[in-house]
Amino acid sequence: MAGRPRRYCGRMSPASRYAYLGPEGTFTEAAIRTLPESATRELVPMVSVPAALDAVRNGDAGGALVPIENSVEGGVTATLDELATGTPLMIYREVLLPISFALLVRPGTTLESIKTVTGHPVAQPQVRRWLAEHLPHAQWESAASNADGARLVQEGRYDAAFAGEFAAATYGLTPLVTDIHDAENAETRFVLVGRPGRPAARTGADKTSLVLWLGDDRPGALLELLQEFAVRGVNLVRIESRPTGEGIGRYCFSVDAEGHIADRRVGEALMGLRRICPKVRFLGSYPRAGLDPSQVTPLRQGTTDEDFAEASDWLARCIDGRA
Repeated sequence: MAGRPRRYCGRMSPASRYAYLGPEGTFTEAAIRTLPESATRELVPMVSVPAALDAVRNGDAGGALVPIENSVEGGVTATLDELATGTPLMIYREVLLPISFALLVRPGTTLESIKTVTGHPVAQPQVRRWLAEHLPHAQWESAASNADGARLVQEGRYDAAFAGEFAAATYGLTPLVTDIHDAENAETRFVLVGRPGRPAARTGADKTSLVLWLGDDRPGALLELLQEFAVRGVNLVRIESRPTGEGIGRYCFSVDAEGHIADRRVGEALMGLRRICPKVRFLGSYPRAGLDPSQVTPLRQGTTDEDFAEASDWLARCIDGRA
């Protein structure tokens, strides 16, 4: 049943179980099935991102795949906030999935007869222009997920749902219109999350994720944080502020940086941040999806592991009087 992991019945242990944002027929399910090991895992749909991540925290699942970022709407706040709070978790892999919607209806429904449509709130901005052009008078209502919207159409509560075309068969619906998207090449990024452990092995094309808390709210505080990355040649691919819940103006920052914690430049940047930030949460270093090491931009002079090692050796010689 969606929302609760199936009980272990002797076939698979909880460690061999992957939770994901369900129900069946979501883009998250499509993403998790791209993982090579998905064929040997029990895939368990959950009702929400917190439920999927709590299954990992509670030991009911060995991992959870959840959406974290969309190329149209940006960060998925439920995931960002869950990873920043509660019992720590770590990211071990990411998946990029191209996103295109279909308008799913009950058999016999015509475009002219559609009065109500539904879908996940993140879907609406990705189909807003299409909706305004083709269904200007239809009323939009949000669903817990795109697949849940399809289920609600199946039950007769709405006339149509925006979901993946692959969800049609699961819910006995018809794709009335396919390949709907306002933005070409739209993608959603998903992350495979587990309990804390050793980071994924370094590949040469990696990403490191963190949550950083600022200390005093004063001019230049954020600049000091960013300089820890800049002076070591660490490029940021995403930085996003999120409220901490401690009052207006109190924020933490969700950050994705190029590189692996085992890279000297990244490791030293993290040490610098740990010195100046009241709190730093390391969310993992893992391979960047869709990027080969040969495609990585060469590091600038002075930021390679060899450069850091040579500088450290030089300092040791100075201390020993051998410079």
